[in-house]
Amino acid sequence: MDKNSLAHTRWDCTYHIVMVPKYRRKALYKELRKEVGEILRKLCAFKDIEVVSGSIGVDHIHMCLKIPPKQAVSQFMGYLKGKSALMIFDRHPELKSGNRHFWARGYYVSTIGVNKEALKNYIRNQEEADIIEDRITP
Repeated sequence: MDKNSLAHTRWDCTYHIVMVPKYRRKALYKELRKEVGEILRKLCAFKDIEVVSGSIGVDHIHMCLKIPPKQAVSQFMGYLKGKSALMIFDRHPELKSGNRHFWARGYYVSTIGVNKEALKNYIRNQEEADIIEDRITP
């Protein structure tokens, strides 16, 4: 089975996600930057989430992820932020603040859609293919 298909579904659900550390502190630098990248990739792999691309700045992270439609983005983000914070604190206890929060409460997410013209052409071509198939099928 294709990695972008479920039992009766083909999908391409790609999201742009931005996360920031609590208080937007500039914590993601040098060795920690590499470790956070590894942690996030590992956690995505556990949930069969494809990391299309990613970038780690000093005070924020951009990720482009393919999340299957059976997985709620909000549920996955809760998992990703919660588990990654625990893993970061295990490796770097000096980063613990009094309340064990590494990430800020919210996050930014937007869908990465298809070009409208490409979608119109796809639908038009599907209609033509269906008409041809109807003519052939007795």
